[in-house]
Amino acid sequence: MSYLVLARKWRPRTFDEMVGQEHVRRALVNALDSGRIHHAFLFTGTRGVGKTTIARIFAKSLNCERGVSSKPCGECGACRDIDAGRFVDLLEVDAASRTKVDDTRELLDNVQYAPARGRYKVYLIDEVHMLSTHSFNALLKTLEEPPPHVKFLLATTDPQKLPMTVLSRCLQFHLRRLPLALIQERLAQIAQAEKVEFEPAALKAVARGADGSMRDALSLLDQVLAFGGGRALEAEVRSLLGTLDRRHVEAIVTALAEGDGMALMQSVARLDERAPDYHQALGELSAAIQRMALLQALPDLPASEDEEEDAALAALAGRFAPEDLQLLYQIAITSRRDLDYAPDARAGFEMALLRMLAFRPESAAGGPAPPGPAPKPAARTSAAPAARRASSSRSATREGYTARPWSSGPASIAISPPATSRPTSCAAAGSLASASSHDAKVCRSHAAADGCCHGLSSSSSPLSASNASNSVWAAGGFSASRCPR
Repeated sequence: MSYLVLARKWRPRTFDEMVGQEHVRRALVNALDSGRIHHAFLFTGTRGVGKTTIARIFAKSLNCERGVSSKPCGECGACRDIDAGRFVDLLEVDAASRTKVDDTRELLDNVQYAPARGRYKVYLIDEVHMLSTHSFNALLKTLEEPPPHVKFLLATTDPQKLPMTVLSRCLQFHLRRLPLALIQERLAQIAQAEKVEFEPAALKAVARGADGSMRDALSLLDQVLAFGGGRALEAEVRSLLGTLDRRHVEAIVTALAEGDGMALMQSVARLDERAPDYHQALGELSAAIQRMALLQALPDLPASEDEEEDAALAALAGRFAPEDLQLLYQIAITSRRDLDYAPDARAGFEMALLRMLAFRPESAAGGPAPPGPAPKPAARTSAAPAARRASSSRSATREGYTARPWSSGPASIAISPPATSRPTSCAAAGSLASASSHDAKVCRSHAAADGCCHGLSSSSSPLSASNASNSVWAAGGFSASRCPR
C-alpha cells in the first residue's frame, strides 16, 4: 500500500476531532442539532486552517444514513464514501480550474434533479473567488433560491474578491490562524501515535514555521521525518528550516548588551557556517527580544514550556533598559523587511546588528541613553541652556533614536562673527549713519550670541528683542520696521 501523507491521514473526520476553530464548530453543531440549516455557507481563512475539512464533515453530517446530526456515525456507506472522496452527491469543484461561465452553467444544469443516493446534494466549491464575473452572475439566482435538497458550501482564501451579491446570500464563517501551542500539542499527539522519536523543542520549531496552518505543520513534520530518518530532533529541524539555535541568539544578545562589536561579528561568522536563512534568523532574534521585553515588564508572567530558555532571556533582559529593547525590536523587524535590498543576506544581517550596536534611544535630557538598566529619573531643572540643548538634540534625531556622540560636548553649533569685530550692540558699532554694511545676517548672528541689534545684554531673553526700540534699525538703514528674527 502506498504511503499516505500525514496531512491526509490525520485529517479530522468529525467535529470532535477538530483542533481549534471553536467559534465555527459551535455554530455548525447547533445548526445541525436544531435543524436550522441554511442553504449556503461561506468559509474563509488562510491556507491549511480547515475550510475544506469542515465542509466535508458538514456534508457527512447532512447525509449520514442514521440521520442529520452533528455526530455522523462514520460507519455507514455514505460516511465511508464521503471520507474516501467518492460520494456521488457531494460535488467538489475546484473553481480555479473551472472559471468560465460555461463551466458554471454545466454545473448548475443538474441542480433541479434529486440526489441519487444521499439526503442532500452538496456543492463544495473551493477557491470560489477565482470564478469570473459572468460565472458569479450565473450562480446568483440558484444561490439565493436553491431547491430544498441542495446545499452550497463555498471556501476561499480571499473573500475580498467576492461580489457583495454573493456574500449577502451566504452565512460567513472566518477561520482563524491556529495558535502555536495548539499546533505543537497536535503534532505531539500525532508523533506519539506514529511512534516517532521527537524532542518538544523540535515540534515547537515546526509549529512556528507553520505560521498558523495545521496542514503546513504536518507537511513540515513529514519533511523533518524524512530528513532525520524517522526522528524529529531540534538540531536537525533547525538545520532543515534554517532557524537560529538558542545559543546563537543568546550570544548575539550578550554581545549587544556588552557593546562588543568584535564578539558580534564572530557570532555572525559562526552562524554563517550553518548556511542559515537570514530572514528566519532576524525573525528568531526579534522573537527573543519580544520575549525579553515581556519578561522584563511582567516578571510574574506565566512561564512557557521551555523554562530554561525563559530564565536565560530574563537574565539577559536585566542588562537592557526597557527603551533599549523596544528599539532593538524595531530595528530587527524593519531590517527583516529591508533584507531583500541588501547586497547579500549576510551583509544585511550584519548591518542590522551594527545598527543595534550604534544607536540608543534618546534620553529625557536629549542625549542617547547609556546601555544597561534605566537610571532613576533626575530632578527637574529650569536651566535654559539645558532645555535649548535638549531641543537641538531632539531636532537632530530621526525615527526616535540618535547616534552615540563622538564627544561629550553640546551638540548645538553657534555661528558668530569674529570676537575682534563683534560689538556688544548694534548701536555701539560706530556711527549709525555708516552702518549700511551691517546686514541682517550679521545682525542675527549678533542677536544669537549677545542679544544685539537692540542694545540687549547677553543675559536678556531673546523673546524680548522684539519689544526694543526700532530706531536703531531705522538709523542703520534697514527698511523693515522690525528685526528679521
